[in-house]
Amino acid sequence: MEEIERREIEDLWIEFKVRGSKAAKDRLIVNYAPLVKFVAGRVAVGLPQSIDQADLVSYGMFGLIDALEKFDPERKIKFETYAISRIKGSIIDELRAIDWVPRSVRAKARMVERAYQKLEAKLLRTPTDRELAEELGISDRELQAIFARISFVGVVAFDEVISGGEKGEGATTLGDTIADRKSGPTGSFEQEETRQMLAEAINRLGDREKVVLTLYYYESLTLAEIGQVLGVTESRVCQIHTKAVLQLKAKLAEPEWEHI
Repeated sequence: MEEIERREIEDLWIEFKVRGSKAAKDRLIVNYAPLVKFVAGRVAVGLPQSIDQADLVSYGMFGLIDALEKFDPERKIKFETYAISRIKGSIIDELRAIDWVPRSVRAKARMVERAYQKLEAKLLRTPTDRELAEELGISDRELQAIFARISFVGVVAFDEVISGGEKGEGATTLGDTIADRKSGPTGSFEQEETRQMLAEAINRLGDREKVVLTLYYYESLTLAEIGQVLGVTESRVCQIHTKAVLQLKAKLAEPEWEHI
């Protein structure tokens, strides 16, 4: 379908918001529907094959509709920026509702996260894989196998709300912080403080982790494309992404953040 001209889109927003036109709302949904497919495709990375991408698109449509109803065109925010986080939030909420991550995988993710937190506090730096394996009492091969198993947990973990209210009502997520540095709500002082806290935590990550997060969330590259840039396999990039998420969660749980 041909893209609706910008002026026509502005007219549709007026028809929908001022006059309550259902026809205008339907046309806006059609125009912005590709956003849902885009977000669903990115969330689908690393998920089990049992999760159908068509289902993710269906979940995301509810987020798009909610974004249309709550968006204020008078604010200096691009609708796409506003909508993407709500679409993603809708998909993540539904994934949580169906409890798609096995308990054993969740337990391993928490175990690794606690180990990262303990070693961070002790070493005052990000631990190496060998140090982490020793702390857990396992071999490096076993550690890599754990990373592989919990790789898709990071999809939800990276979008957990860490400040503000309910998702979609001024809340801040890790993904939101990296995703758009140039636009979006400025938020409250608390949100700005959280952004600074996250920026500092990200700066303390290893170079590969920072590169993967930047390319994936800021440059919107796929894991396969990032693998080509780094010269590693897609599964390896997925593992690096997982490690970055776990390390960030561990860093944000450190007592020192309470005084920032």
